[in-house]
Order: sequence, then structure tokens, then C-alpha cells
Amino acid sequence: MPRQLHYEDVREGMAIPTLEKRPGLKQLVMYAGASEDYYEVHYDQVFARTQGLPDAIVHGALKSGFLGQMLTDWIGDRGRIIKFEVQYRGMDVQGEAIFCKGIVTRRFQDGGQDLVECDVWTVDSRGKRTTLGTALVELPTRTG
Repeated sequence: MPRQLHYEDVREGMAIPTLEKRPGLKQLVMYAGASEDYYEVHYDQVFARTQGLPDAIVHGALKSGFLGQMLTDWIGDRGRIIKFEVQYRGMDVQGEAIFCKGIVTRRFQDGGQDLVECDVWTVDSRGKRTTLGTALVELPTRTG
């Protein structure tokens, strides 16, 4: 059974456990179908190269999904994401590692809610941050 994160467990500056993903062409094709985003740069390597890209590139929204998975894995079943925003700043290539990372920037209570703000981002295999974002999550307390 996964460990449940509680509000009392969190401190500002705390790192969120890194999630590593390595999406291949099959996952990109499946995501293209699920999202109805059929732009060929996401699954056709030859087409992507004719567009000046090194290979097929990962959908930005799929990287958002990876960051969301990192957050939900971290907060557990009783936590919930209140707000989540990202900006795409770079491309990730199929088959290469994408590291999803985050850090707690603020811990506070508001209106009876126990809230945690986080900065989240993806890092490509060369160390460049390619997606930047923020999240606000609510966590249960040990007594509640």
C-alpha cells in the first residue's frame, strides 16, 4: 500500500521525489490518438527530421501528465491537486529520459484547508528545463 503524505510531513524547500519517464514512439502514437493531436512531429521520425527536429518530439500535454503523475504519486490517495499550471519551454525527444522534479515553496493553511505550493518542472537528458510549472495541493492532517 502506498504511503500517504500528510501536511505535517512537508517542509518548505523539500524536494518532491523525481519521476523518470522515457516515452517511446508507441506511447507517442497512443497519446496522439487519445488526445486527437495528430501532428506528425510527435510520431513520424522522418517527418520530424524534415521539419528540422532531431527526432519525434513529446507532446507538451503528455509532459504535463507526467508532472501530474509525479504529484499524485507524492501526495497519495487522500491528497488532491487544487491548481496546476505549466508552460512549455523546450522540446523533449522520444526515447530519451525526461525527469519530473519539484520542490515545496510554501506551506500554509487557508479556510480550514492544509495547503502546499510547489514549483514543478521537467528536465531533459542534457539537463535543460523544458516544462516549468506550479501546483497547489491540499493534504490531509494526521489528526483529520
